[in-house]
Amino acid sequence: MEDLITCVEEQPQPPSSLPNSWTNQHSDSAQRTDEEPKAVGGFVLVHAGAGYHSESKAKEYKHVCKRACQRAVERLRAGALAMEAVAAALVELEDSPFTNAGMGSNLNLSGEIECDASIMDGKSLHYGSVGAIRGIKNPVLVAHRLLSEAQKGKLSAGRIPPCFLVGRGAHDWAVAHGIPPCPAEKMATKFSLSAYKRNKRKMEIAEKMDTPENPMKRRRQSSETENGSECLDTVGAIVVDQEGNVASAVSSGGLAMKHPGRVGQAAHYGCGCWAQNSCNSNPYSTAVSTSGCGEHLIRTMLARECSVALQAEDAHQALLDAMQNQFISSPFLASEDRVLGGVIVLRCCRCEEDPPSQDLQASLVEFLWSHSTESMCVGYMSAQDSRAKTHISRLPPGAVPGHSLAIEGGVCRLTSGAQAGP
Repeated sequence: MEDLITCVEEQPQPPSSLPNSWTNQHSDSAQRTDEEPKAVGGFVLVHAGAGYHSESKAKEYKHVCKRACQRAVERLRAGALAMEAVAAALVELEDSPFTNAGMGSNLNLSGEIECDASIMDGKSLHYGSVGAIRGIKNPVLVAHRLLSEAQKGKLSAGRIPPCFLVGRGAHDWAVAHGIPPCPAEKMATKFSLSAYKRNKRKMEIAEKMDTPENPMKRRRQSSETENGSECLDTVGAIVVDQEGNVASAVSSGGLAMKHPGRVGQAAHYGCGCWAQNSCNSNPYSTAVSTSGCGEHLIRTMLARECSVALQAEDAHQALLDAMQNQFISSPFLASEDRVLGGVIVLRCCRCEEDPPSQDLQASLVEFLWSHSTESMCVGYMSAQDSRAKTHISRLPPGAVPGHSLAIEGGVCRLTSGAQAGP
């Protein structure tokens, strides 16, 4: 496995006091000094999009990934399950003006921000999703609330609760369930507005150049617009908690200059994220979060395909085969010039070599990322780590984006006071 990283066990550090609504509970647990220290398990892997990450902004991309990992780990250390931790990571990613999710997302053709997000719980297999939602600062919170409400059972008169809402209906449902709206002018940033103006000018120029004599010029111009450094797509996170439960989430502002009402892979079931605890037929718990060109990821259902592939013995080879055969060389994308996407994945299982113990159990987590875009920014951290690690993965020199793959990852051995597993 390339770039193998082993996370060394150490005593948990107190959570940082960064301001966030997800971190103000259970703070007393970090201050106990008269009790035996309790082993805490858990691991988080996040990404800030598959696309192109310029060297000039590398520090900012890494910093937001680091903060997202810290948010999730704070929740894990406080005893939260994977679902709550993965949502906390996504809120941090959405709040950054440097990511294409939540605040600062790409603007559509009408100059408006419409976001997609979804979340999946590997324990219950419940799923929540929103598409083309406007005026909500953290779309992942709406997806999370949809999932939570669905877990409560049927509505009045035996109605089935929704798991996927779009547009105005999603916005109104969110507000009715206590999620505050955000004015449109606060959703956009100077960066996203500047990118919108540049892209609009490019489109106008492309329209003028689109003549019978130059049929390819508009296509090339459009490709440059959609895949530029300002058009990084979906952000996401995957988590395994101290009980061995997995969860996954994604959030996106979608492609730059998209048509109003367009819904990308971040909202589609089996395309943006996937999480599934181990069971009799699946020896591994798996979690996946995707990024890239939404249409490519939707037509291949890449998140679900990668989860299935990870049940093979060799996770590295399984992911490589899935990305090559089910994505880049997929018959569903045979007409595409370039197939652009990326994934982060993890799988975990009980460490069979460890002697059984009622007080302490161990899990082995394998985590990987792969992309066919020029780069992908990732961050990862275990609950035993004092700080997160970040990395901007890039295609090998000479590799052609959309036709080549980069794949890296590592392993982490986790201990916890609770038994690992579903």
